Amino acid sequence: MTCLPGSFADRSLGAPLPSAVLFCCTMNAVRSPMAEGILKRLHGTRIYVQSVGVRAGVEIDGFAIAVMEEIGVDLRRHITRTFEDLEDGSFDEVISLSPEAQHKAVEMTRWMACEVTFWNTFDPSLVEGSRETRLEAYRTVRDSLMTRLLQRFPVSLGPAG
Repeated sequence: MTCLPGSFADRSLGAPLPSAVLFCCTMNAVRSPMAEGILKRLHGTRIYVQSVGVRAGVEIDGFAIAVMEEIGVDLRRHITRTFEDLEDGSFDEVISLSPEAQHKAVEMTRWMACEVTFWNTFDPSLVEGSRETRLEAYRTVRDSLMTRLLQRFPVSLGPAG
């Protein structure tokens, strides 16, 4: 597959599904685990999905766990990983969700033939306020990711009729 570093355009709806997708963000504690969980929920084992962060040393975010449970995705067992922790070095597409992760993803194109896409995604952990205010920020990110993932990786319901 051809590498397109920094590509901002999503593939057309008619494009075939990739066999392996990597999501990346800064810490692998909120955005990339959400995207990973949603894509696994949408496509099961049809697509190998993994997520990583640029930096290590954090656990999955509790608010991310809570809002993903609302849509039936369990992130409680998610183990945060970095690029250096990747066991499988072969992905068809890398989708970065933060500027820092985009730089790291583009570096990967030096040794991996993959498509790199940048979906700049707000970090909801930056929101302060009440529990409900914070949860609403996480829901907004979750729902935005769901919309983009359904556009990029549509779920086929089979032939009409």
